[in-house]
Amino acid sequence: MSLDLMAERTAELYAKCFGHSPRWIAAAPGRVNLIGEHTDYNQGFVLPMAIERYTVFAGDKNTRREVVLHSMTTGDTASFNLKGLTRGNPSWSNYIRGVTANFMGLERKFPGYQAVIDSTVPSSGGLSSSAALEVGAATLLEAITHRKLEPLEKVLLCQKAEHEFAGVPCGIMDQYTSVMAQKDHALLLDCRTNTSTPVSMSGSDVEVLVINTTVRRRVGEVEYAKRRAQCEEAATVLGLPALRDASVADLSAAQASFDPVVFRRARHVVTEIERTLQAARAIAAGDWAALGQLMYASHDSLRADFEVSCLELDAVVEIARQLAGDGVLGCRMTGAGFGGCAVCVVKSEATAFLTRRFQELYEYRTGIQPEIFHTRAAAGARLLA
Repeated sequence: MSLDLMAERTAELYAKCFGHSPRWIAAAPGRVNLIGEHTDYNQGFVLPMAIERYTVFAGDKNTRREVVLHSMTTGDTASFNLKGLTRGNPSWSNYIRGVTANFMGLERKFPGYQAVIDSTVPSSGGLSSSAALEVGAATLLEAITHRKLEPLEKVLLCQKAEHEFAGVPCGIMDQYTSVMAQKDHALLLDCRTNTSTPVSMSGSDVEVLVINTTVRRRVGEVEYAKRRAQCEEAATVLGLPALRDASVADLSAAQASFDPVVFRRARHVVTEIERTLQAARAIAAGDWAALGQLMYASHDSLRADFEVSCLELDAVVEIARQLAGDGVLGCRMTGAGFGGCAVCVVKSEATAFLTRRFQELYEYRTGIQPEIFHTRAAAGARLLA
């Protein structure tokens, strides 16, 4: 569905729900990380791009001290009073509650508001559906309050909302990409300085296929926290502020001091940071074959050293290797792992054929129907009306 059609559909439902047309329509994209996994909280580099999948808010302020939100995606409604704003149900509303609470800290006279929300960003797939929800809400609230935030201020406000109201200690990549992304560009994001360099993908004959395994392991959150702790332990062993500051030589020299599992976790992070920098250079040079090899190496490291892949993600990557002669350039799992999505860079001319082949081969191997879409690098959040 095009973004224009989403906006039209959301506005129509808003009018049915609230009896008048919305005053504003805001949109924020999801994102896919091309490479650089589990490097963000180690102060390293990541290489995401926004995708052509969006969360759309159609909204207006009201004269009451309350917020009313209707989700077209889930079919339920959340309402809450602005006085003593806390977490609540439904759970998706907490992302917006957090953004609202943070905006209230900036604005003394904060009005109530109402909105209808639609989204084409797959949830629980590692494509930042929560960040798109937060950034879309913040973009709407900028319009409602007539307060335009500085881009990084907006990013940090949304990240804080996820930390405090959703209880997820996420890095900055998701919100940053949803706010800052540029059309036809990936972003080489330095997670230590919170600065980025756009990497042009315009004029290329490649597209990105996102393949959702539709599998999500419940152990993911627990194991994610464990990996973060292991990385912190590794940095402590090395006497460094973060694994961003380590080299492979540093790890090798200190290997005897490491627990073997912690050593492997650190090895993934250190080599992944270097792969990410190499990938940005490869894209800038139009060397898609080099990018593909870096993506495969990233997946192998995530599978063997960081142990966050799963059988279904591995199946997608194995299928991609089989289809190399048909236009697949590279493939890897994306997101925190334990299910979710894989990302493939493919030749544009082969996109339709490869979509069919991935569907057929993945279902044959796993008995599961995947969700697949193709995308180019999209622009960040904006007001549509």
